Amino acid sequence: MSLFDEIKKFYIKVKERELQYKIKTLTENFKNKYYKNQNKEKRNFKYFLNDFKEYFRKVFHDKVETYLFIKEIISTVVFVIVAVILIRFFIGELRFIPSASMRNTLIEGDRVFVQKMTFWDRELKRGDVIVFYPPDEILLQDKWSIFARLTGIFCKDIAYIKRIVAVGGDKFEIKQDKNGNSYVYINDKQIDEPYVLKNTNWPDCTSDKFCGPFVVPKDNYFMMGDNRANSLDSRFWGFLPKDRIVGRASFIFWPLNRIKKL
Repeated sequence: MSLFDEIKKFYIKVKERELQYKIKTLTENFKNKYYKNQNKEKRNFKYFLNDFKEYFRKVFHDKVETYLFIKEIISTVVFVIVAVILIRFFIGELRFIPSASMRNTLIEGDRVFVQKMTFWDRELKRGDVIVFYPPDEILLQDKWSIFARLTGIFCKDIAYIKRIVAVGGDKFEIKQDKNGNSYVYINDKQIDEPYVLKNTNWPDCTSDKFCGPFVVPKDNYFMMGDNRANSLDSRFWGFLPKDRIVGRASFIFWPLNRIKKL
């Protein structure tokens, strides 16, 4: 039974109890009138019927008014939920940055607008900042979990925000120079990454990490945080399938002194 059904059931029970109480009260009033003036039984009974008619007119009027009020509230709530789902699904949503993995591009406390229309405009490309569900995050497919993801209401699924470093078909590899500094190579060429936080030591490329060389599969992406020393990204969990992407972070909208396009 849905929440709306429960509310309706509870409301009906309350009104039934109220009706029983009112009928009992009217009956007692009738008895008092009758015993007070036994010679006017018909008149008293007529009064009783008039009172009873008036009461039922008022009860049903109140019921209609209450029904219309509840219907309006439910309609408004449903409209808002549908509007939120449509906006989040087709246009975009707002996200909060909780960690330092994207410093200095994004810092803790930043609010970003995540654009969904990216998929209508163009293909995602290297350098785009993406919000996504990591491959090892189990996404439940029950109705409530899907509803929570669509609306953002009580959604407990963990989403990451990282930058696309390589796309499907790219040859990826991390190399170190003689000074121990690490760099990303795409298709055997070192790429310029001005957004990367400088003067930090990247985690060593051990056998359990994805450091290449390898070719990124089709419809997959290799994601890395701009703070390479403090980012749980594709180096640890591998490729990101396209169907795990929520959207592209297009700009910071809060705080005001941090507003900028990404």
